[in-house]
Amino acid sequence: MTKYWVVGGEYRSTKFRDLAEGASEERHGPFDDYEAARKKWAERAMATVDSATSRFHIEQDSSTEYWVVGGVYADGRFEALAPGATEERHGPFASPEAAHAKWRERSMATEEDPLAMFRIERV
Repeated sequence: MTKYWVVGGEYRSTKFRDLAEGASEERHGPFDDYEAARKKWAERAMATVDSATSRFHIEQDSSTEYWVVGGVYADGRFEALAPGATEERHGPFASPEAAHAKWRERSMATEEDPLAMFRIERV
């Protein structure tokens, strides 16, 4: 899932390469959609409109993580965990292959239990 960040701050000059002495970079987010990030960008831009050395921009983060999630469920619909069971979360994994290896490990370890199920989630 793509996330968006609003990044910027006060810079040393209008070249916008180095932050001003004593200033730190501002990072706002993550935002789930571009429009939410754009609104935050507009807010920060307007708040610093009188400063020629302040600038903000929107960065897109499209990194992907894979998680193996599951456990023992109450019934074959696999919607609710069994009473007393806790959801297992393994990860994050950087590749689907690494997540698949963990999924196989957990699935094989619970193959005798028909109410145990694990899945790979991409985040």
